[in-house]
Amino acid sequence: MKFANFVGKLFFTMEEYIVSARKYRPTSFDTVVGQQALTTTLKNAVKSGKLAHAYLFCGPRGVGKTTCARIFAKAINCLTPTAEGEACGQCESCQAFNEQRSYNIFELDAASNNSVEHIKSLMEQTRIPPQVGKYKVFIIDEVHMLSTAAFNAFLKTLEEPPAHVIFILATTEKHKILPTILSRCQIYDFERMTVRNTIDHLKSVADKEGISYEEEALAVIAEKADGGMRDALSIFDQAVSFCQGNITYQKVIEDLNVLDAENYFQIVDLSIENKVADIMVLLNNIVSKGFDGGLLISGLAKHVRNVLMARDPQTLPLLEVSDQQRERYQQQAKKCPIPFLYKALQLMNQCDINYRQSSNKRLLVELTLIEIAQITQPDEGAGSGRKPRRLKSLFKQLIQQAQPKQAAPQVAAVKPVASTTRVTNPTTTTTKPVAVEPDTAAEPSSKKPAATTTYNAAARPQLKAKIGFSWNNKPDQISTKGKMHIIPGTLDPNDPNASRQGDEEVFDQQELELQWMSMCNRMPQHLSGVATRMKNMTPVITQFPNVELTVENQLAKDQIEDIKGSILSTLKTYLHNKSINFSVRVAEHHEKVHILTRREQYELMAKENPSIGKLRDLLDLELA
Repeated sequence: MKFANFVGKLFFTMEEYIVSARKYRPTSFDTVVGQQALTTTLKNAVKSGKLAHAYLFCGPRGVGKTTCARIFAKAINCLTPTAEGEACGQCESCQAFNEQRSYNIFELDAASNNSVEHIKSLMEQTRIPPQVGKYKVFIIDEVHMLSTAAFNAFLKTLEEPPAHVIFILATTEKHKILPTILSRCQIYDFERMTVRNTIDHLKSVADKEGISYEEEALAVIAEKADGGMRDALSIFDQAVSFCQGNITYQKVIEDLNVLDAENYFQIVDLSIENKVADIMVLLNNIVSKGFDGGLLISGLAKHVRNVLMARDPQTLPLLEVSDQQRERYQQQAKKCPIPFLYKALQLMNQCDINYRQSSNKRLLVELTLIEIAQITQPDEGAGSGRKPRRLKSLFKQLIQQAQPKQAAPQVAAVKPVASTTRVTNPTTTTTKPVAVEPDTAAEPSSKKPAATTTYNAAARPQLKAKIGFSWNNKPDQISTKGKMHIIPGTLDPNDPNASRQGDEEVFDQQELELQWMSMCNRMPQHLSGVATRMKNMTPVITQFPNVELTVENQLAKDQIEDIKGSILSTLKTYLHNKSINFSVRVAEHHEKVHILTRREQYELMAKENPSIGKLRDLLDLELA
């Protein structure tokens, strides 16, 4: 007997519980949260009696579309509406609606009743006039799920319904509804709930339920809900069960598996202080807890955006956070320079773009955080006038060890002499005049070597071994003086080097290869295939200033011949010599060489520059 009573009490207790999303569902326009403009319009329509025959409520999930449709339908049929346009709640029509026995208000779920037969059955019911009240109201939820045939069957009745019929359609995907349906309805777009509105509503629910809370915890729930009040109340119920009536910030982030915002504040503080090692340790702790690196980057980008907004009182209202969090953002904003915030956002945006395609996602995140941590770090060799490099201090010692202990090569101006000597080119042996007496005194840079001075492979300057060398970040001895886009047959008219095309400057094989690779990197997207093949080809100086390119087959020759004019114009411009001649020929059988794979290219570079191998060991990288 006692056991039966216990089971009966337990069953009665379980039946009493109603989830917050249903228990606190609005029953009047005034209790609807976050849709003030829309509810005001509907109330005015009820007061004036100017009602349309069809309404369309559209917006994201959980923002009150169906709830407003029910409130509106109840107010329409109220026998004694209030002066504000609300239902009285006392008349027979309102009581029938509250007790769910009204025959004047019909709800249809189009997700499961989407056929032509269902719509025809609905159309039959529209012929019967209401017994109590003025209108028969048909609420069709998820109307976008109707089939095309059902929509077509619905069109005529929707356009000219009986005078006592009003349709209220609700949908989350407005773009799926036929334009002919849209043109027959008054359309109301529901907005997402703001974090502030959601927090305030959760506070009122918690107060009514006698639940203690921290505002920061409610802010986490509001952000997790992503603008849906129904989702917010569902998460709130989950948090109440986990926290046992005392909702705290730490318990909520543990229950919802949300990354603590304190991590973002620490990363920004450490980045300003250039503490790369501490950031790497913090990142490892975050990843070890199961959080994804992409989630960290997107959350950190949102955090930095909030810090940027907190710098200016005009943008401070844009922060959808709790009052305590807003104060913390303001405090951190005072320590962060604006250029740091701009650059950090740019780096994280680039990381977010490349994250899905990256084969080593953690390394991409680590490099991004390292670059962010070095934004405020003083540039090494700032007086040299070169563009500052990233990842400076982490590899500074390795770079110094890799650099050869020798003075920078001095390139002296040369004078042409009458004597001739034989110079052996790597591909062709010819007899041509060569300057053999370098001038001991440095001449002004305005003086140009004579045009008769020719290429000497032994006298070309050698590049220092430096980590980070690329075609976009070259040593000062050899540089591309401007950028241009290759367009067949034309050159960039704004290029500052175009005016120097008439010069007769001397260039060597190394500078030719450098400008060739730079040209390939700048070629437009529609020539990417040709550019990739050209990067594996090496032009040579046969007899200065004649340049020859050897290709493997006739197909490659035809492709390069199509853009030969643009290639020649580019070489003339960037090598500052208008006398250059450019020719293409197919290689003989004995001239064809093996094209190196990526692994072979890496092994060759590592052999020539041991610091590359040290860098690979330091970062524990694997060649893909």
